Amino acid sequence: MKGTLRNNVSLIAVVVLFLWMKTYIIYQTSFKMEIENTLQAFILFINPLSFIMLIMGISMFFKSEKARNRYLISASFLLTFLLYANVVFYRFFNDFITMPLLFQTSNFADLGNSVTEEFKWYDIFYFIDLIVLVVILKVKPKLVNFGSMTKMNRRAYFLAAAAMFFLNLGLSEIERPQLLTRTFDREMLVKNIGTFNYHIYDVILQSKSSAQRALADGSELADIENYSDANYATPNDDLFGVAKGKNLIMVSVESTQEFVMNNKVNGQEITPFMNQFAKESLYFNNFYHQTGQGKTSDAEFLTENSLYPLSRGAVFFTHSGNEFNSMAEKLSENGYFSNSMHANNKSFWNRDIMYKSLGYERFYEAGDYDINEDNSVNWGMKDVPFFEQSVQHMKEMPKPFYSKMITLTNHHPFYYDEEDKFIDEFTSNSGTLNRYFVTVRYTDEALKKFVEDLKASGLYENSVIVLYGDHYGISENHNEAMSQYLGKEVTPFVSTQLQKVPFMIHVPGVKGRVIDKVGGQIDVRPTLLHLLGINTKDDLQFGQDLLSEDHEDFTVFRDGRFVTKDYVYADNKCWSKATEQPTEKNYCTPYIEKAATELDYSDRIIYGDLLRFYDPDSAKKQ
Repeated sequence: MKGTLRNNVSLIAVVVLFLWMKTYIIYQTSFKMEIENTLQAFILFINPLSFIMLIMGISMFFKSEKARNRYLISASFLLTFLLYANVVFYRFFNDFITMPLLFQTSNFADLGNSVTEEFKWYDIFYFIDLIVLVVILKVKPKLVNFGSMTKMNRRAYFLAAAAMFFLNLGLSEIERPQLLTRTFDREMLVKNIGTFNYHIYDVILQSKSSAQRALADGSELADIENYSDANYATPNDDLFGVAKGKNLIMVSVESTQEFVMNNKVNGQEITPFMNQFAKESLYFNNFYHQTGQGKTSDAEFLTENSLYPLSRGAVFFTHSGNEFNSMAEKLSENGYFSNSMHANNKSFWNRDIMYKSLGYERFYEAGDYDINEDNSVNWGMKDVPFFEQSVQHMKEMPKPFYSKMITLTNHHPFYYDEEDKFIDEFTSNSGTLNRYFVTVRYTDEALKKFVEDLKASGLYENSVIVLYGDHYGISENHNEAMSQYLGKEVTPFVSTQLQKVPFMIHVPGVKGRVIDKVGGQIDVRPTLLHLLGINTKDDLQFGQDLLSEDHEDFTVFRDGRFVTKDYVYADNKCWSKATEQPTEKNYCTPYIEKAATELDYSDRIIYGDLLRFYDPDSAKKQ
């Protein structure tokens, strides 16, 4: 009997063991998940097991041994492929795949070099166990006999799988109370319930979010309106309307982080033009990107709507049919010709659909530019010819206009042509970081030429010019190389500070100065609209005018981290800016609930499409 039972379960045991150990090895080698105690280490070790047992256990119901073997190999391959997809995604985004991202198939063709850059020759080892199993089944099938299963054996097997699941979940709740209801952190979910269970949970969340819109009604807006009203920052009397009637040119400077400003590599200045332009502008040196998985599209969403992006996927894809109250729409209502300019495929990030929802009157996309092999590199058209051709479009636009421009050259994996190399590469173990400085320098040169063209065209003196970094270019996967460049360890505090991006507003007639208020992309909309003399008091928004005396030094990231005037909350610790070391958590405690509230309220607006129920005219009467 014992021999029979051993043969009955041997193949399942081998497949489950191989996949379990492989998943754990991937946790340790491919994902950078910090383990703080023995309980966390034990949870990480056991969390793949219950799901793997459940999926492989289905094979017990097949009557044909050939069908069982095929199922086990196929299931193991699919789960391995899912793991590997997360590994490749994590290498660049330092994050895990979500269901909404899987539906963004129109982006895949444009990912090009960014994806292939993350494939490594040694990735074949992720599939080595499958190769071994197939060879064994072909050459010595008796080593892994399956045999027939009794009801008792199946019952015992699935009870063991269920027991392992509830043990895992129970320990996770001890380690992280309210894990499934309060977390904004996908890494925390993977660390506790495992990659496979995380994806199941993500599917449930996606289904739930789809139902939220159907069940939503206007009554949900009351608390959100009250919060928005209470956090409104009164405009600065001296600056409100100082740029009234001027054109607004807003440039999304791809992947540019603030650490390159006023800095050098190999003794060469990285951003000479932006350094000078910042002195002539209102320059915000404590300004952070707040993007999630949507990256550039999230930055657009934040600056346009003063709402937070979603924790999963990109609003540009998941909720492009929602009602919004964007800056583009607001400016159009005030006589502006609102347009976006991006020399790329119009469907990338679903822009051709989303821009209509945001109220843009015109989208200048790849078809509006003369793009060829000579003026393209990496992801598409180089920044210099993009700016040159865009100025020609601007000269023909109705005035005043609002143009949002999205650059491309400084995009991962940061490839460039030799003739566009103005500085030497950095020397570290990261080719990504080494090339990054070169492409940042090229974009800086392109911006210089752009401003010169604006002056030559007569547009400069009648235009507000805004430059902002859209998101990080160097992920946490390159911390070792960043430590070499910075000359210090990249702690969670330093990593958070590296999320600063440049933000400068050049207003004709307004003297440049540095403004050190803590802010983020959520604050762009009210700041710019107030400069143009358009009040936002009755708008539902979570940002505040950065030029207002009432502005609060506070900005929250999509993953729940936040920054205040004196403290940074990251890695569930409160860090002092003065010492760059962890300090008493009670210094951050008052802001933890505020951060969670803002993210929750913003999510409710998006998931429920609540702005369809909002009437600004009604709000004015209250």
